[in-house]
Amino acid sequence: MNIAEFTAWHWLVLVQHEMLLFAGIFFLVGSIDEILVDCSWLWLKLTGRLREPPACSEARSDEPLTGPGAVFIPTWQEAAVIGATVNHALEVWRQHELTIYVGCYRNDGATIGALLGAVQTDARVRLVVHDVAGPTTKADCLNRLYRALCLDESRLGRSARMVVLHDAEDMVDPAALVLLDQALNGAELAQIPVLPMPQAGSRWIGSHYCEEFAEAHGKAMVVRDALGAGIPLAGVGCAIARAALERLAERDPSGTPFAADCLTEDYELGLSVADWGGRARFLRYRHPDGSLVATRAFFPSELETAVRQKTRWIHGIAFQAWDRLGWRSRPAEVWMRMRDRRGPLAAFVLSMAYALLIVSTIVWVLGGLGFGAPIETSPALEIVLWLNFASLAWRIVWRFGFTAREYGWAEGLRSILRIPVTNIIAIMAGRRAVLAYIRSLRGWAPTWDKTEHRYHPARSVTMQRTATAS
Repeated sequence: MNIAEFTAWHWLVLVQHEMLLFAGIFFLVGSIDEILVDCSWLWLKLTGRLREPPACSEARSDEPLTGPGAVFIPTWQEAAVIGATVNHALEVWRQHELTIYVGCYRNDGATIGALLGAVQTDARVRLVVHDVAGPTTKADCLNRLYRALCLDESRLGRSARMVVLHDAEDMVDPAALVLLDQALNGAELAQIPVLPMPQAGSRWIGSHYCEEFAEAHGKAMVVRDALGAGIPLAGVGCAIARAALERLAERDPSGTPFAADCLTEDYELGLSVADWGGRARFLRYRHPDGSLVATRAFFPSELETAVRQKTRWIHGIAFQAWDRLGWRSRPAEVWMRMRDRRGPLAAFVLSMAYALLIVSTIVWVLGGLGFGAPIETSPALEIVLWLNFASLAWRIVWRFGFTAREYGWAEGLRSILRIPVTNIIAIMAGRRAVLAYIRSLRGWAPTWDKTEHRYHPARSVTMQRTATAS
């Protein structure tokens, strides 16, 4: 048929066919990438290289560190949670070699007051007030803490052995500090998993982080570590050798280690260390009760805040990191960086798939009303569609398995039901990240677009224990 003879129905069916072909092929390419990671994980499991040794948190809370350790906690408007975070860390990490540096801005009196009221006279806490009005960026606040550490080292005549990064809302793990300290005996970086807390009041949005981190930190990061690729830090529950931090500071004209104009300074720091040959370790240990040694926290529970957070991640990792870090020639490193930077493309393909659902529904309804014949798929396209269906089933099994391992079968089932929610958030965040990157090319400077935190996991755990005891 000549294109000039096309009716509205022919154009609609043609659009449906092209969208189906586009989405099917790109989903299949993404599936091959995921299956390669799955097979790598299975190989590690079958060959016995994937182990999660036990860690006794009770004994390790008092175990001395190899050398002085510093914990950096940058804050901005965190009065609701900073006291609980620091008090819990002081309670479960009782080592005298530890100093917790909390960075506050001079115009954030509420956070300063909450911190001072919570810790009072504990000598292991060091309040550092930034000499500029906030917020700037998280990396800028971290650099202020770094300068405070350097000043203390000069004054005391001794250097820290490691710096541990945490956020103001984290519930640290009792066994983590000693495990991180020991891991740095043969590495420059060490990272423990992040375990988002399920939220009864936000089963669909706040809890969707559970399956994402369960699979990412239970599989993808493990494979990355085994391949010897750079370990991107999560910004919490990660330790950096003091010498490595010093080397990063020397390489920067500002004399500080954290990229102040970067939205994901933790990710960039991890890969920057890998670029000059630094070693990194991803640590998976379990407590005697089977629970994972991990940093626990509540993640955004509302759609707007979840999209904002993921926009920042995609912008920083997919765009800024591409500009600032580029690529490395080693195949494993290139593969992992491609996976890191696929966020905008994945969002576009997902949006195309959801648009295809709308178009297909229209075609089905109109076809049922007799307006025209439905689309005829070629054998090759049918194969692509069946392979995508099998891939979706495969992904669902993996998602359920990793989520259920950490949270139980009920949360595992909910993780399957949350797939559309996860996809919608990814589409919205991907679109916003592209727009934000375009604005940055025009001179827009990023600031600390952080999430507001109202609740702390330590308080929830305490309430649950009290209810159980009564």
